[in-house]
Amino acid sequence: MTTTDQIPDVAPRRVSGRALIRAVTRNRSTLVGLGITALLATVAVLALLGALPSDPLAQDPPSRLLAPSPDHWFGTDQFGRDVFSRVAAGVANSVLIAVVAVAFATVVGTAAGLVAGFYRGFSDTAIGGVTNILFAFPPLLLALAIASVFTRTWFTVAIAIAVVYTPIFVRVTRGPVLSLREIEYVKAAVSTGQHRFMVMLKHVLPNITSIIIVQVTLSLSWAVLTEASLSFLGLGTPPPAPSLGSMIYEARTLVTVAPWTMIAPGVVVVLLVVGLNLLGDGLRDTYDPRKRGSR
Repeated sequence: MTTTDQIPDVAPRRVSGRALIRAVTRNRSTLVGLGITALLATVAVLALLGALPSDPLAQDPPSRLLAPSPDHWFGTDQFGRDVFSRVAAGVANSVLIAVVAVAFATVVGTAAGLVAGFYRGFSDTAIGGVTNILFAFPPLLLALAIASVFTRTWFTVAIAIAVVYTPIFVRVTRGPVLSLREIEYVKAAVSTGQHRFMVMLKHVLPNITSIIIVQVTLSLSWAVLTEASLSFLGLGTPPPAPSLGSMIYEARTLVTVAPWTMIAPGVVVVLLVVGLNLLGDGLRDTYDPRKRGSR
């Protein structure tokens, strides 16, 4: 998690789409991350469209605790529910919550970081103070506290996670903005009478887009892991909707007789987090101007 507030030595620059594709295809770990992410995203979309082998909520007691087979790829649980269908639905729920949470954190955190870094003064002090307060709490404990206050729905879980990760976007955005505001073309735009807000949007924001994209990718993996942790503790996706974290919690008493009920959701959580992290690391290497200059 990025908590530093350092100004980069080199101002961020934009990378063309062709250069980005070329850089990604040359990096094996990034390709692996992209492949894993694309595969699980496809599974999530199929689950949202209802294109699953069976209803993830349908119980079939005669088929309880069946081992993996061609009929049930990941076996069945203690209620006879198809584990593969439940894992697919759990991926869809986790991805939905993570996307909404990170989207909220990106918009709010980036806007706050832009204002703090570009205008400085009171706005910088106020935003920095709130950010420091939020950073003082362990992320999971803060998410638990927020999630426990409101009626549990997937949206309130997303907002709880968003509040935790918004300060990261504030810090990630503010540092480069402090550097960019001192560049000559930004000063020239201000001196010619252009409104400072428009200068910030036209000349500063486009130059930090690459940094935001990388942070979004990394934050998605953290958000997925946070949602799984909240669900494991009973404050995540509300039942009966499947959740990877709650599936792992329910399977803890079955691990000796039906280990597939824990292995399947656990492996998928790991794959989802690893895939997003590999993709984010690859994008960070591609967009880092110092590493591009050394190639």
